[in-house]
Amino acid sequence: MQGTVDGFTYGLVTPVAAFLMAALGAALGLRCTTRSLHATRSCRVGWLALGSLSIGSGVWTMHFVAMTGFTVQETPISYDKPLTFAGLAVAVVMIGIGIFIVGYRGATRMALITGGTITGLGIASMHYLGMAGMRMAARFAYDTPLVVLSVLIAGCAATGALWAAVTLRGALSGLGASVLMAVAVTGMHYTGMAALDVHLHLPPTLPSDLSAVLPGDRPAEMIGPMLVGPGCFLLLAAVVLLFDPGAVTGEPGKAPRPRDHRDHPVPQARRRPRNDPHARDRRPRSTAREGARRARYR
Repeated sequence: MQGTVDGFTYGLVTPVAAFLMAALGAALGLRCTTRSLHATRSCRVGWLALGSLSIGSGVWTMHFVAMTGFTVQETPISYDKPLTFAGLAVAVVMIGIGIFIVGYRGATRMALITGGTITGLGIASMHYLGMAGMRMAARFAYDTPLVVLSVLIAGCAATGALWAAVTLRGALSGLGASVLMAVAVTGMHYTGMAALDVHLHLPPTLPSDLSAVLPGDRPAEMIGPMLVGPGCFLLLAAVVLLFDPGAVTGEPGKAPRPRDHRDHPVPQARRRPRNDPHARDRRPRSTAREGARRARYR
């Protein structure tokens, strides 16, 4: 039996909220990535790790917020906690690998392609691992072309966002890169959801409460605990960036230049014209004596 799938149960509320969460995580994470390029080698690891946690937390939170609007009319949905949280770990690790490649290799073509591809695969892996954590009296089937398209969307947009983060400067460019990554993550999510077909296999005798036959937690029960961890990561990144003004524009802070005597050259003496009658008196004493001796023996 084909299930009736609805990905917009609450209208535009869940897509807009999911997009904002993805944009917030991307904005904080990409700013940390940009700041790492101007940091010392010892501090670069911290900036890149914080960026990985921010983007991974934002992407994972976006997925779960969007999934609260996903329903199947004929059956309730629950979630398996280990698989759901495993999606967060996969997202943070794979996005971190991509960000570290770009952070240490710079804006080279190979680094951007490799880092963007790994980052996009991390986003896609998080999505489909989260889908595998859904529990309902049904089996899933995916349309292969749409699945491939969703992965391509994630990879291409992640590459573009990383390029913008490490190449362009200024708050507007950072905002554009964040919006690009948020569009990629949200577009990848709903493209993957469009590839899903639900085939129900309900028991012949249905109990009055289907929650008795479906293990796991409901979305309403999980949303509070699940948002605590990612919310803390995003708050931490926001506080760190708030106290580092150079991270907002992506420019390093300019340290005051030490004063040196070469910065203030000694002014040269003014040359007097040749017809100045006092110019001869200001010649060196040895030169004046030699001239007088020559005049005496003539």
